[in-house]
Amino acid sequence: MSEGFAEEEYRARVAAAQARMGAAGLGALLLTAEADFRYFSGFLTRFWESPSRPWFLVLAAHGDPVAVIPEIGAALMQRTWVRDIRTWPAPRPDDDGISLLAEALREIGGPVGVPSGPESMLRMPLDDFDRVRRDSGLEWRGDAGIVAALRSVKSEAEITRIRQSCAVAGRAFGRLDEIVAPGVPLARVFRDFQRLLLEEGADCVPYIAGGAGPDGYGDVISPATEAPLAEGDVLMLDTGAVKAGYFCDFDRNVAIGYGLRPQRDAHRRLIEAVRAGLDTARPGALASDVWRAMAAVTGTAQDEGRLGHGLGMQLTEGLSLTARDRTELHPGMVITLEPGVVTGPGRIMVHEEVVVIRAGAAEALSPLAGPELPVI
Repeated sequence: MSEGFAEEEYRARVAAAQARMGAAGLGALLLTAEADFRYFSGFLTRFWESPSRPWFLVLAAHGDPVAVIPEIGAALMQRTWVRDIRTWPAPRPDDDGISLLAEALREIGGPVGVPSGPESMLRMPLDDFDRVRRDSGLEWRGDAGIVAALRSVKSEAEITRIRQSCAVAGRAFGRLDEIVAPGVPLARVFRDFQRLLLEEGADCVPYIAGGAGPDGYGDVISPATEAPLAEGDVLMLDTGAVKAGYFCDFDRNVAIGYGLRPQRDAHRRLIEAVRAGLDTARPGALASDVWRAMAAVTGTAQDEGRLGHGLGMQLTEGLSLTARDRTELHPGMVITLEPGVVTGPGRIMVHEEVVVIRAGAAEALSPLAGPELPVI
């Protein structure tokens, strides 16, 4: 199965969903978003970048899933473990799979649950959604949080994929001296870093961010400019590279030419905060407990946003490390620890690592940075 897992992995996921569906009184789950669709089917393709076609996967309370998909995806779907594959010649705006989907749902029966909590997405036209609900003749509800809860706890096979993705980025970060030097435009660094990630084994690099300046950087999401790096700058690069369908998400700070005392002190404090978060991130702790441990080191105020998040098939998924998120940590959850410190008016430094919650101490999946700010 190309880039997928063993069939037993997917059957276990479906069985876990079906157990929860029974408890929630659901007859079917309708999945339309890429990550949810892939979680249960193993269907991995970049073709989701095209919004022209909807894709549907139906989980029944008993039995195997039904894929209702555009015929262009039939050959790839046949390489997954799903056997009931129903296709139509999409795009067909007057009936873009809706009659096929309604028929499948009538066969399976309801009530039909649809993911509708935080971060969920309905990837189909709203008019078509109204039509399939009407034509199915079934009762419709939310999914009772089933899909998000299952995806939040990773299997060992998934954790291995994330570890591999982190290793790719770790190797690329280890080659920064090939692309970083005084006078090099930040935009070129971004482009070259993506190249290093691909050379080290990334399948794609959907996300890259960073910033540079002597007093830190203004934010962590702006596109790169042609401004050249200067001696005395601190450079941060952050990547969400993908390997076999799973993201990494961590960053590194380096000083250009030499490190200034405020930069070095900020970096040490960030590493101390990560260590505090790592020590706190154990089963039974709450997301807010981990936030509080890091905030105590960085001086982050309660209303200043999150210091990390869940990670997996999506760059950010599930819990947020904020003062208000009371999600309980369980073994198998993969999260990032991402503290930040203010280094001057409108300037910050941030640091991020990836860890998995274990029965005891959390395990780092990214190669942990040391307390000394590297210099290039």
